[in-house]
Amino acid sequence: MNAATSSLPLPFDHVEAHAHLSRVDERLASLMERVGTFQFRLDECDSVYESLLEAITHQSIAGKAAQAIFRRIKALGANGNCPAPEELLRAPTRQLRKCGLSHAKVAAVRDLAQKTIDGVVPSLAQAEKMSDQELVDRLISVRGIGAWTVEMFLIFRLGRPDVLPIHDYGVQKGYAITYRKSAIPRPKELLKFGERWRPYRTVASWYMWRAVQLAGPNARKIRKVRAKPRRIHKRAAKKS
Repeated sequence: MNAATSSLPLPFDHVEAHAHLSRVDERLASLMERVGTFQFRLDECDSVYESLLEAITHQSIAGKAAQAIFRRIKALGANGNCPAPEELLRAPTRQLRKCGLSHAKVAAVRDLAQKTIDGVVPSLAQAEKMSDQELVDRLISVRGIGAWTVEMFLIFRLGRPDVLPIHDYGVQKGYAITYRKSAIPRPKELLKFGERWRPYRTVASWYMWRAVQLAGPNARKIRKVRAKPRRIHKRAAKKS
């Protein structure tokens, strides 16, 4: 595997990330060799608000249906752009419901819009200067937004290098497959193990998602823990 052949628009050195993870984790190094080059490109949402609006739309809905709903939401904006927070707040409940949002999601997107206007939800420029934990603490105050959703934003929009989504089922299952565990790990177990991957836990998480892909439908059966795992993010299931 030649990690240096890939040119990625990321705010960290993916070549150094690959080298570091290869040094500290022999089994992960083997997985990286089998999967191939780290291929990762950032989402292109213009704002934190828009990125979270899309995230809320996609919650608990299959990909194509969620994409169709988000297209209808975007059509509410002027000139075909994503509706500004003020436009979203002016939209009648009936119109938002017609787009495909549930009553709970209508309340969530309105709270997102209001908190964006109030400055609770930062601009993209402001977010880029904030720490991961600052963003988690700030954004989980929005209705319908939990830590997992913020972690996906940190990974797929900001390209933060050291995010480990310990509640993500894909990362949990990839860990179980890679390290030959008989059961899905509990979040605390995954968090403790992942300390060796610092400061590139995002890259390690990406390879955990790829481990699930590589294993395919014929992967050996792994027991689930009793706590309900989170679904895999829409981008996590893709190679790039």
